[in-house]
Amino acid sequence: MPALTSFIPPSVLPILLLTASNVFMTFAWYGHLKHKSAPLVIAVLASWGIAFFEYCLAVPANRYGSAVYATAELKTMQEVITLVVFAGFSVFWLKEPLGWNHAIGFAFIALGAWFIFQKW
Repeated sequence: MPALTSFIPPSVLPILLLTASNVFMTFAWYGHLKHKSAPLVIAVLASWGIAFFEYCLAVPANRYGSAVYATAELKTMQEVITLVVFAGFSVFWLKEPLGWNHAIGFAFIALGAWFIFQKW
């Protein structure tokens, strides 16, 4: 079976893997909030199980990504992706609305990310 890198451009692969890993991590960290009646130990164990798959995607994302991006760029990508995934998760899974203050805060973070990728 050919490697992922033969199908997906090296600059895109870490973005895809980080996005998928963040979906798993968001469910690991916040998914249990929809089931607050479950015992905490069950929530912790389930979260650990879900986080395993996050690591199986995040580690290769950073390994492949380091060939194309600086570490600070990879971390910045991960944080922006986390916010985007979390925003969708918050609205669609937890049914919690996002307000204008969230949009402004996320915009400032995106502006900070833009500066990270500038080559001045």
